[in-house]
Amino acid sequence: MSDLRVGLGIDLHAWDPDRPLVLGGVRFDHEPGLAGHSDGDVISHALIDAVLGAAGLGDIGSLFPSDAAEWEGASSLDLLSRAYSQVREAGWELENADCVLVGEEPRIAPLRGAMQARLAEALGVEPGVVTVRATTTDKLGFTGRGEGLAAVAVALLRVSQATDRETT
Repeated sequence: MSDLRVGLGIDLHAWDPDRPLVLGGVRFDHEPGLAGHSDGDVISHALIDAVLGAAGLGDIGSLFPSDAAEWEGASSLDLLSRAYSQVREAGWELENADCVLVGEEPRIAPLRGAMQARLAEALGVEPGVVTVRATTTDKLGFTGRGEGLAAVAVALLRVSQATDRETT
């Protein structure tokens, strides 16, 4: 077995003007929010799936089912922290993660540093371990038409230094 594993996470949500917009754990002012059972944070959700996938631990829906009342309105940063705790218990630690928001709006540059810091804090890693970027689709697809947002995340895990390789 390799000491490294890669996971990919993808999430998307439609706009919901009755909810606040939360991306990477940061609330954006004056923007419609995203529909979802929790806070609709597509960046955090994609990152959860990426770390769980790399560790072979399923996906966000298996840990936090959308029909479970306990997760309704939950902070996605809390969900990320809980998921990553399971990844750590399985003997893995995050080497780095890269998250990409897909949509025409909002512009994330003013809050990029805050998003990276909040995600890293939820994971208990150094801020430079997690990056957040954005791209548009040049008006193509549901994000290009302004119907919602998507996010893609990739996570690279390594065997934890505290783990005996024979037990992973």
